Amino acid sequence: MDRKTNILVVDDEEIVRLSYSRTLTSACRNVEVAGNGIEALRVMERHPFDVILLDLRMPGMDGMTVLKMIKEKWPECQVVVITGYPSVETAKEAVRLGAHDYLAKPVGPDDVISAANGAMVQKEWALHRDYRNQDERNGSSTGYRSNPAH
Repeated sequence: MDRKTNILVVDDEEIVRLSYSRTLTSACRNVEVAGNGIEALRVMERHPFDVILLDLRMPGMDGMTVLKMIKEKWPECQVVVITGYPSVETAKEAVRLGAHDYLAKPVGPDDVISAANGAMVQKEWALHRDYRNQDERNGSSTGYRSNPAH
């Protein structure tokens, strides 16, 4: 990656925010935290993030509402739902609303890193696909061929 991945951790539990932030902060990642959904949306207004790790059960605005608002306003943002109260119903709803992944707490450091990296790879592929589609609509070519035999 040429630039740092920007990740937002949204959870009402401070220990979870600190744990994920410490796990993810590195030379190739910027990590910020928000303690609730309203704060997360305010932070996104200032600076959209590439990946959001989002808790579902928070006081005030719940995670599903936050997920829906983020995907409506910033569809290119990848959201990973991480919840202490997993269910088939919320997993289906999260995916329907556009979540990249859905994990049940407790989540270990390797799983947090893997989920964030997977979401970023998905975003890069989506951006690459959109870029290629835009070039094709404009009649230009990137020089890329899917079949190297040509």
